[in-house]
Amino acid sequence: MRVCGVICEYNPFHRGHEYHLAAARAKTNADYVVCAMSGAVTQRGAFARHDKWTRARMALLHGADLVLELPARFACAPAPDFARGGVQLLAG
Repeated sequence: MRVCGVICEYNPFHRGHEYHLAAARAKTNADYVVCAMSGAVTQRGAFARHDKWTRARMALLHGADLVLELPARFACAPAPDFARGGVQLLAG
């Protein structure tokens, strides 16, 4: 079983994100795509345009198989911490 992990915000979800999920699956030959997505707060420290459930549902409807919430501690942190938190979540 091959799993591809994507660290994302999807604020808001759009066709480019849909393409990214499909391309990630195809390029890695993954059986499953798992997203580590920010919750209510984004990396810029602002509240997301849509709630986390709506954004997760959009991801699931357009290519993701599982969406996990990236804790706010990482989701609104500088890029290195944002990435580290996403990788740790996906690795777990």
